[in-house]
Amino acid sequence: MRQAKIARNIALGIENLLLHKLRSFLTMLGVVFGVGSVVAMLSVGEGASAEAMDQIRRLGSNNIIISSVKSAEEEQAQASVQRSRISVYGLTYQDFTRVAASFNHVKQAAPVKLTRKDSRLRERSMELRVVGTTPQWFDLVPREIVAGRVLMQADEDERAPVAVLTEFGARKILATEAVIGQTIRITGNEFKVVGVVKSESGQAGNIQIPDQEADVYIPLGVARTYFGDISIRQKSGSMEAEQVQLHQIIVQVEDSRYVEAVAAGIERMLEQFHNKKDYAISVPLALLRQAKATKRTFNIVLGSIAGISLLVGGIGIMNIMLASVTERTREIGIRRAIGAKRRQIIYQFLIETVVLSTTGGLIGLGVGVLIPFLITYFSGMATVITLNGVLLPLLISMAIGILFGLYPAMNAAKVDPIIALRHE
Repeated sequence: MRQAKIARNIALGIENLLLHKLRSFLTMLGVVFGVGSVVAMLSVGEGASAEAMDQIRRLGSNNIIISSVKSAEEEQAQASVQRSRISVYGLTYQDFTRVAASFNHVKQAAPVKLTRKDSRLRERSMELRVVGTTPQWFDLVPREIVAGRVLMQADEDERAPVAVLTEFGARKILATEAVIGQTIRITGNEFKVVGVVKSESGQAGNIQIPDQEADVYIPLGVARTYFGDISIRQKSGSMEAEQVQLHQIIVQVEDSRYVEAVAAGIERMLEQFHNKKDYAISVPLALLRQAKATKRTFNIVLGSIAGISLLVGGIGIMNIMLASVTERTREIGIRRAIGAKRRQIIYQFLIETVVLSTTGGLIGLGVGVLIPFLITYFSGMATVITLNGVLLPLLISMAIGILFGLYPAMNAAKVDPIIALRHE
């Protein structure tokens, strides 16, 4: 019986709203745009933060990345000296040995030597970034194997001139050639291609992702033998030479609980053996925590801005319903005269406002889902629509219907039946 009454009241509310279709539609627009903007803004914010955090996670939440950098003193010395000179800075092979052996919680580490060289296969050539490293690199920076294999410990032990290419580099230099077993020349030295891996490039926060699109991985011992520690570049008519033993050391800690403590220990140790600050320590885990905190703040700000639109929509609903009460004063008086109770009048107007806000919310959800899709399609920006990002605006729109409809409904219920019957 009660369910039948509720259904009848809902049907009556919808019927009353349909008597003024345009007015009802315009009233809903505030809620439509409010809900749509909340869903769209939250999805854009979620997509941006998810992409950043995904990049950080790919660096490894248990990893510590130590990089060679020019110290301020070295930069000043190089700028003040006009003649050619060799800049000596950065991490050393001894640093790697100490880091790998001095900390109980270090699971494994990989040394990295970087240089840029021209590679050639017959008439095709391109510049590759040569990464001299050990097999542990592919454990610390896991990438999908497209063909063949990655570096093995036997390659390092035997100083084998083998190479693993990234997919981008393989497509450019090998083109239609057979990949595995092909021999490429890197500055006159021959390397046998034993594998191809996918790679990623870019930056996660302020940390450069260790691999790039056009990389070639060779054993560290081979890189030291063939290319040495000194790199020479011609710059503005002068020669610029640098001596760097290792460009990076990637350290994996056995448990994320110890990452920041190990990073602090590594920094203290390096301070003892380096006279100048020619290294930088990056901790993806700390960056991940910072990104999560930023995401929360970002979502709160975006949600608050978009929520103002919902507030404006609620005020519009209340305004229209107050006008509706005035228009329907005689109707209210007749209903009261034939026995309708005050709560029934309240229910009637509340149902109308809830129908308006809920319908507007549902349409707004459609708009809010469409906008991120269009943003992703036309701009390529990542957007993520979450369940909370959809349900929360809808629930808020329903709550707004109740809150902003309560005052007009109570005003309608207070109308004196005698006065209402006299109203023209």
